[in-house]
Amino acid sequence: MAELFESKIGTPLAERLRADSLADVVGQEHLLSDDGVITSQLKTGKIKSMILWGPPGCGKTTIAKLIAKYIDAEFVMLSAVFSGVADLKKVFTNASELRLVGRRTILFVDEIHRFNKAQQDSFLPYVEDGTITLIGATTENPSFELNSALLSRCQVLILKRLDEKALETLINRAENELGKKLPLTDEARKMLINIADGDGRYLLNMIENIFDFPSKSIINEKELTKILQSRMPNYDKSGEAHYNLISALHKSLRGSDPDAALYWCARMIEGGEDPKYILRRLTRFAVEDVGLADPHALPYAISAWQAYERLGSPEGDLAIASLVIYLGTAPKSNASYTAWNEALATAKFTGSLPPPMHIINAPTSLMEEQGFGKGYVYDPDTKDGFSGQNYFPDKMERKKFYQPFERGFERDIKKRLLYWENLRKKKNS
Repeated sequence: MAELFESKIGTPLAERLRADSLADVVGQEHLLSDDGVITSQLKTGKIKSMILWGPPGCGKTTIAKLIAKYIDAEFVMLSAVFSGVADLKKVFTNASELRLVGRRTILFVDEIHRFNKAQQDSFLPYVEDGTITLIGATTENPSFELNSALLSRCQVLILKRLDEKALETLINRAENELGKKLPLTDEARKMLINIADGDGRYLLNMIENIFDFPSKSIINEKELTKILQSRMPNYDKSGEAHYNLISALHKSLRGSDPDAALYWCARMIEGGEDPKYILRRLTRFAVEDVGLADPHALPYAISAWQAYERLGSPEGDLAIASLVIYLGTAPKSNASYTAWNEALATAKFTGSLPPPMHIINAPTSLMEEQGFGKGYVYDPDTKDGFSGQNYFPDKMERKKFYQPFERGFERDIKKRLLYWENLRKKKNS
């Protein structure tokens, strides 16, 4: 017993609590329940090469190790950050030799998305002929980061970030392992789970820090913050989180939910996103999604952008927040966006039809003789300030691209367009 205790000295808590069986893995029931994908394969003994895609600390490495243990296979672990082609060749050679004596090899590659195309291609023949069973782990979207050839030979399994229930289970296991309760108030315990952000490994590391902290009383939220500091959100400015969060911000604005939009914007700022990128996207939103339903949205966006450039962070962040609220509460219309796309498509289809003669200027006498500009009516000189003349090519039917909605400022525009349409029909009848 003493030897067992001594063997654990210096071993991180996260490693000591690594699951010994698939049944002990938390938060991934969709893969590991009786009818889960991985469980079903283990029952048949036919383990396929796979890519485990999920956030940090959700159990990717643990699951790979337990699969190898379950089928009694050789387990080889490489990191794409520190390994190269020479390391891979060595693994493939050893796996080929083991295969001759009837032993399988599970090759687990952490951060597999960091391998370049050539390195990823090197897996293909060995995966295809069964020399190795590849289990790759990645936090990035495989469809963006991995070769299609490799993806076609592997199944992609999505692991979930650990929810509150799973993290609470890990806390209980840590308390049992260490033989004492976490010295936290209920509020601090909940705060600890929130800070973990779905990362089980990070949670267990924080628990070690708390137990090592020399405090003789129960720790509250304020004291917990001092012990742990604040954790940077799981955010990669060039990775999938970048696109997921900007999409969440955009769709929250489109759904007129300024509170949700503020949350996603704050997540991006806290994660280290370039505020100018956010401002560019917000300006785009003002053009595409608000449009003429609120003509002030675009100049407001430009003003907020300029204010940020002059103030910088953190003062300029308020300009971003104000713009998010403005756009979230503004009436929405994509009528201009739709009209422009339809106009582009029509322009491409109709080719090079010339404007009608009466709206082409005649700067030379020859052009006047040919009839250029003849019959043009100067609208301000008419009784209604509207001539109703045709401005489309003579051989083209009139098109109606812009269809304003009955909301915001476009309500007034729609009335104007209807008035001019009726007047045009009357003057041309």
